[in-house]
Amino acid sequence: MNDTVRGRCLCGATRFTARGPARWVAHCHCQSCRRATGAPLTTYVCFPAEDFAWEGDPARVYESSPDVRRRSCATCGSPLTYDAGRWPGEMHVHVSALERPADYPPRLHAYAVERIPWLEIHDDLPRYESVGGRGVEPMSYGPAARSGVQRG
Repeated sequence: MNDTVRGRCLCGATRFTARGPARWVAHCHCQSCRRATGAPLTTYVCFPAEDFAWEGDPARVYESSPDVRRRSCATCGSPLTYDAGRWPGEMHVHVSALERPADYPPRLHAYAVERIPWLEIHDDLPRYESVGGRGVEPMSYGPAARSGVQRG
């Protein structure tokens, strides 16, 4: 999508916009993201940091580990973004905070090895042991019952 993307926290005090096409959209199953959100997984959409802007009340910043920043609303606590030195120039936005989350369907599962066993998403998206990306082969496609089944 090339339009302006808008999002906000639960109470509406902290808002944001992003421009330009998303670089990727992914479900993250890592323990750190689960703990930060209180959910069994989170889904992020990545925008170039230079195309991302905050509006309204400033987001609260929590450095969850060295060079990793998680931003949330200082009023209602809604998690909004993630960025890290590991991915310079990227802003990872919680899809659930977008005004139109349906416009950003996930394309992969990251950190699938950390998935909570009782959560099974029945899609055919690639599952990566860690981040995934260019030159990295997925560990499987589709549900765990079919893990190990690779596409040819």
